[in-house]
Amino acid sequence: MTTAQTPPPAAMERKKSPAVKRSPISRAIEALLTQRIVLLAVLLIVVVAFMSILDAAGGLSGSFDADYMMASLIGAVPLAMLGLAQLLVILSGRGGIDLSVGSIVSLTGIAFGLAYGIWEWGFLASLIVAIVVGGACGAVNGALVAYIGFPPLIATLATFYAFRSLALVVSDQKPINSPVIQDFYSAAQSIELPLIGGSLPLVPLGIFTFLLPTIVIVWIILNKTSFGRRIYAIGTNDTAAKWSGVNTKTNRFAVYVLSGVISGLVAVVTVAQFASARPDAGNSGNGMALPAITIAVLGGVAITGGIGRVAGVVLAALLIVWINAGILLALPGNEGSQFQLFALGAVLILASLLNGLTKRKYGGI
Repeated sequence: MTTAQTPPPAAMERKKSPAVKRSPISRAIEALLTQRIVLLAVLLIVVVAFMSILDAAGGLSGSFDADYMMASLIGAVPLAMLGLAQLLVILSGRGGIDLSVGSIVSLTGIAFGLAYGIWEWGFLASLIVAIVVGGACGAVNGALVAYIGFPPLIATLATFYAFRSLALVVSDQKPINSPVIQDFYSAAQSIELPLIGGSLPLVPLGIFTFLLPTIVIVWIILNKTSFGRRIYAIGTNDTAAKWSGVNTKTNRFAVYVLSGVISGLVAVVTVAQFASARPDAGNSGNGMALPAITIAVLGGVAITGGIGRVAGVVLAALLIVWINAGILLALPGNEGSQFQLFALGAVLILASLLNGLTKRKYGGI
């Protein structure tokens, strides 16, 4: 008597469900959400087109043309650089963030102002002073976070107050605006780039002397070095990276030092832009830390760490700067400045929602 045997699963015929055809709109939405650079590029085009339409309709107090857009990029230099500093810190994971970058800019700017404007050490030596002071401030943050184990939010909030106070004490609450410092304003001027058959709009010199070199160096660090791969590793899974032999403490310490160094370079930029070393340069108004964090998050940097690209941060900085520039033309005076705060908050909420939606629906940014 034979017993009927059930064929093994591998031998069973499986009915393949027909592939679900997705509409072009669905695929476009997925591309926009999963490719943050694509989304930012589209938003840039939309913003420029919208402002141009308002300009043509007479709805702006001035011309939103190529010259105005290029001139507004002077504000993109420090913000994009600090956005890259936040990129490095946030990538390292464990709640990485640096709220002290504005205070580091203030303190380092005073140190640069003293060295260059008062002691007359020369530009190169004064630049080294700015880099060393900024790196030292970053090292304090890194030691608190990586070695002592302070939460980054608490550690950098504490140093935000400490460095801000030091800047005021060292400067005696007075700006340094010696003739040498005032002449340094030439480093922030706009230059004309020759073009066959015409010329391009004037471009801020700081883009070539500070921003582009910083972009290139940070990109090389993250994409072409083992250190960059370790940063992504500890940000993605700190425990797994540690078991793989990665020294998580040393690498996390290093990103805060790099953040401080970039902040030191931003201090030199702000001294040139203000023609003065001001003790409140990084903290006046809205400060520099929160806009830099907004730019990083909008650029696709996951606040949980391990995800983020240089190109996204740069495009996000352009978007923020040109939105603010358009708001000032649409709403002149103090009203426009106040509405910029609303726009910054709205953009941060939108970026956070997009990051969360993308992670839940598609598994990444």
